[in-house]
Amino acid sequence: MASSARGRAALDALARLVGGLATAMLAFIALLTCVVTLLASAAGIGLVVAPFAVQLLRLVADRERDRLSRTGPELLGHLPAPTRVRAVFTDRTVRRELLWAAIHGTAGLFIGVFGIALPVNVLRDGSFPLWYRYVPEEGRTASIGLGVVHSLTGALGVSALALVWLFLLFYGTPVLARAQEAPGRKLLAPPPGTDLMLRVAELTATRAAALDAHATELRRIERALHDGTQNRIVAVSVLLGAARRAVGRDPATADEILERAQSAAEAALADLRAVVRTILPPVLTDRSLPDALRSLAANCAVRVDVDAELPVRCAASVEATAYFVAAEALTNVAKHSGAEHATLRLRRTGDRLHLTVTDDGHGGADEHAGSGLTGIRQRVQAHDGIVDLTSPVGGPTTLKVSIPCGS
Repeated sequence: MASSARGRAALDALARLVGGLATAMLAFIALLTCVVTLLASAAGIGLVVAPFAVQLLRLVADRERDRLSRTGPELLGHLPAPTRVRAVFTDRTVRRELLWAAIHGTAGLFIGVFGIALPVNVLRDGSFPLWYRYVPEEGRTASIGLGVVHSLTGALGVSALALVWLFLLFYGTPVLARAQEAPGRKLLAPPPGTDLMLRVAELTATRAAALDAHATELRRIERALHDGTQNRIVAVSVLLGAARRAVGRDPATADEILERAQSAAEAALADLRAVVRTILPPVLTDRSLPDALRSLAANCAVRVDVDAELPVRCAASVEATAYFVAAEALTNVAKHSGAEHATLRLRRTGDRLHLTVTDDGHGGADEHAGSGLTGIRQRVQAHDGIVDLTSPVGGPTTLKVSIPCGS
């Protein structure tokens, strides 16, 4: 058990070293770009491109932050890189990122190459007795040289060297991985207060999205009332006036007009109920969100399988948002996807509500093509939720929504 755990730790560390080697090469390129830009700026000809060099540095540093966050404490991203020339040379974060690039692009690069060479040396030296006779004389050496081997005894000695490499592979790669990651964890961590600044910026954007979604919803309700219900009520008023004038002259005509007025009033009432249902469907209040989703699926033009389980009720605003997302998603499936079948899944995990809508259509859904996806994102982000859309050309399309719903 201990050896298998050690092996898994070594493989995990080796994978981290490979990822670190990739970012180390990018850091070296970013460092070289910044050095060339700095030298050119000293001559007065590199000031224009200095912000672009810093943006490249920030891009590489953010990639390293993402990598380190997957294997340890999360390193929050920073605000956008400065674009003013003076800010480029005075920004504290830029200086720390430049120092990280200098360390990671050199020492981190060496550590990554050395770590990857360990399994290669284990295989090379371990199998040396099997192939050393078949290579030219200058190639009959151990991985670290030590002279040309002419005999089986020497080949077996080289093979024994593989045990050293294997020991380093099992016990040294975790140390190497930590050493390679240490500068990033120290220098790329945000200064105190940055996480609060990012949170404020995120909440500001979320608030703006919520206000936009609210304004859009008010415009939709206004159009529905103005174009539908109001016109029908005006028609009722006109018909009632005509019936009142016709009562004395021609009661039969008045009765016909009153019948038309009654039909118009019923149609106006139906329109008004439809508008009310789009604001907060009564089924959410009378029954539950899973029942409301099943009702949506039953009225969809495409066959929809519903797998909805919700052991306890969520806040009304959360359920209304989930209902809106499902309704809009199924509308898109019916209108735009060309799908024959869709699946709607609802689950609650911990303090989050997860809704997934999948269809077997032709894919290629575009959030900016007026398909209602922007409205979905705005509504979900108003709850600090997450929207993930996967829609490759050819399908399938999967919309995943996760909304905080309390404990």
